[in-house]
Amino acid sequence: MSWITIVWSINVGACLTLATMYLAVWCRERQSFVHLLFSCIAASAALIAAYELQLIRADTPEAYGAILRWRPLSTWVLVLSLVAFTRLYLRAGRSWMALSACGLQTLTVIVNFVFTPNLYYGEITAVRQIPWGGETASIPLGTPSPWSLLNQATLLLLLAFFVDATITVWRRGDRERALIVGGTTTFFGAIVAAQFALVILGIIEVPFFASFAYLGIVVALGYQLCNDAVRAADLASELQVGEERFRRVVEAAPSAMIMVNHEGQITLANLQAEKTFGYSREELLGRPIEMLVPERLRSGYRDFRHDYLCHPQARPMGAEQELFGQRKDGSEVPVEIGLSPIHTSNGPLVLASIVDITQRKLAELEAARQHHDLAHLARVSTVGELSNSLAHELTHPITAILSNAQAAQRFLAHDDVDLDEVRDILNDIVTQDQRAGEVIHRLRLLLRKGEPQAQCDDVDLNEVIRDVVKLMRSDLINRNVTVDTDLAQNLPAVTGDRVQLQQVLLNLMVNGCEAMADHYSSECRLLIASQLQNGAVRVSVTDRGGGIPEKNMEQVFERFFTTKKEGMGLGLSVCRTIIDAHRGKIWATNNVGSGATFHFRLPFVGVGKRQ
Repeated sequence: MSWITIVWSINVGACLTLATMYLAVWCRERQSFVHLLFSCIAASAALIAAYELQLIRADTPEAYGAILRWRPLSTWVLVLSLVAFTRLYLRAGRSWMALSACGLQTLTVIVNFVFTPNLYYGEITAVRQIPWGGETASIPLGTPSPWSLLNQATLLLLLAFFVDATITVWRRGDRERALIVGGTTTFFGAIVAAQFALVILGIIEVPFFASFAYLGIVVALGYQLCNDAVRAADLASELQVGEERFRRVVEAAPSAMIMVNHEGQITLANLQAEKTFGYSREELLGRPIEMLVPERLRSGYRDFRHDYLCHPQARPMGAEQELFGQRKDGSEVPVEIGLSPIHTSNGPLVLASIVDITQRKLAELEAARQHHDLAHLARVSTVGELSNSLAHELTHPITAILSNAQAAQRFLAHDDVDLDEVRDILNDIVTQDQRAGEVIHRLRLLLRKGEPQAQCDDVDLNEVIRDVVKLMRSDLINRNVTVDTDLAQNLPAVTGDRVQLQQVLLNLMVNGCEAMADHYSSECRLLIASQLQNGAVRVSVTDRGGGIPEKNMEQVFERFFTTKKEGMGLGLSVCRTIIDAHRGKIWATNNVGSGATFHFRLPFVGVGKRQ
């Protein structure tokens, strides 16, 4: 057997082997059409090599022409498969070039069967045997067909398409594929085009051996696909290891971890999720996540899940809202949930990190109670400082009631009773009693101790100012302090606790009075102002005292900080706690001339009642 037969047979066998292998791969993975296209390329290259072997051994012009007549069919399949492979695998190459090349190649096949004896020769007059590598090979003698230029144009357009695809992939940064797939196809395609032109034009006298250029293309493409398969296997191994590590991390997480697919079904749950919700893992997997949501919240959760999957991103669920989960026994548990999207080949998944905040809620409630107790202690302390003035405030109406009652007794002891006089005395008793009752009522409200209110009312800060001024009226007189007010009209209401806001204003007024204790009475003036400012209601208490040392400006609101010998350091600290709880701000400034001003501002919620 000659070496020509052996070499071309090896070529055919190699191409058929690769074609069979990748056809089997495609049969297992039907979605991977790249493998099917490569199988077609390899099979076409094998058929071209078989035709070439027959051409080398042809001994008559008729036999040579018949073989050349059928050869373009295999070339047509190879070209269409190569173009489709390049578009699908490299995702490059201009579509109009691809369609034009496929169209021209189809036209060459049609022309090849329309004209005789074939596309390449108008007439084959003889077949000549030439020595080639120690053996003889057949070459045709005849007149080249002008239609062969169509085949050359097709090859040139194909080369332009492959060059364009190669440049695109190179610029994209995938240089390995650009060189192996695009570069190799362009290089061997150029060899095929050059050999065909030189042989048909009679410039060189050698048999056709373009099949080895096609073999080079097949080997390069097969190498790249094999390399991709190895990388995919390595990646799958890494993913498997990564998935195992991921599961271990999830299992060791201190919070409940639950993974949900796009249909809302639980696909993963850790041990802490079992403890938090009381379900076993088997009871959770494959079940809808809604089973862990209280029934009263389920409809809203479905809408939230749909919106989240439309715009997935790592973020907390229900920011600034209270979230609850439902245990197996039907009880509810307060939770915080963080969401993280995970993109997989099977669709989007969402990993939820769920933290049971029951203990935190209890701690917050206990802290609120302690703050409430502290505020109550500060109120009692402040009222204690006003006790003398309050006692004097009550003494007047009580003394008046006693005097009027004794006068009424004396009138009634006479036989001729003046009923009009008695009525006036009784009216005066009622008035004084109402005055004393009003003082006692304000004191009871201020000294009241109750649980912190979850729901607050709409409060008119101007009314709060008037109530506190009335409560301190006697104390202000005893301290020789004059109070001026500058209250804005039509002030919007704020949401808050009326008693706590009264306490804030009371503390600020007492502090202002104490700051002016050593001043002349003509200088002892307080100015209380309210105004609407930048979407909030602002209240200011201005005194004419000695001001606040700059070094203490940042400390005046700290707990237990005081400049008074007998002070507890709670008043201003409680004020800040109350204002912070009302989502407001409190601060102090020194006046230009003398004294200081304490300000606080609260966001308003609506238009307050008219003044």
